[in-house]
Amino acid sequence: MRYQEFTIEGKNAVIEAYRSGKPIDKIFILDGATEGPIMTIKREAKKHDTMIKFVSKERLDQMSETGKHQGVIAYAAAYEYAEVEDMLALAREKNEPPFLIILDGIEDPHNLGAIIRTANQAGAHGVIIPKNRAVGLTATVAKTSAGALNYTPVAKVTNIGKTIEDLKKEGLWFVCADMGGTTMYNLDLKGPIGLVIGNEGDGVSRLVKEKCDFVASIPMKGDIDSLNASVAAGVLAYEIVRQRMSE
Repeated sequence: MRYQEFTIEGKNAVIEAYRSGKPIDKIFILDGATEGPIMTIKREAKKHDTMIKFVSKERLDQMSETGKHQGVIAYAAAYEYAEVEDMLALAREKNEPPFLIILDGIEDPHNLGAIIRTANQAGAHGVIIPKNRAVGLTATVAKTSAGALNYTPVAKVTNIGKTIEDLKKEGLWFVCADMGGTTMYNLDLKGPIGLVIGNEGDGVSRLVKEKCDFVASIPMKGDIDSLNASVAAGVLAYEIVRQRMSE
């Protein structure tokens, strides 16, 4: 299901958004606000695992598009999020070994949109993103994905490391991208696999990298030391495609 509304302002509007089932990514609440409707919004946010940020009135005024925020602004997702289980079910339905792309803190919406587009073309069964410190399914992401969001499920999880552990129990192996890893052409990337791509500046976090089975590097022949995150995702995803086709 598609949603056109991305910023929701005002107490009643935010409460109604929750009650109608809209997926809310983040809520910004006036620091110190304790009146009844705000407490209702806080409860709904906790129930739906929405990230809450308490901010000053000046910050809310800057963010507001209407000037009538009443102490609360919500960011709704452009598209509905899937569950990780939906992705495994899709792989079973297609009779294919699961192929998931896990993003450890991608912050640029253009990168996320491009990766979702690549995931679709490479036959990945879904993309997993973290709840915090990462971009969600914004309008820019939807546009950059060039329609792929209509077909490729995206799940949002609280803890990437725990999600990897849970997926290992389902038989998946995990490979993360890092310049210090083994050249991707020398790794066996066939079978049920999760490809982990890190943050644009910092790469894959140490805790997530420790949970990966392999660390893959892309051969670099130029004068700079890295590729854009979405390009790196594309290169590695298509090495996985190449190896799958040779089976």
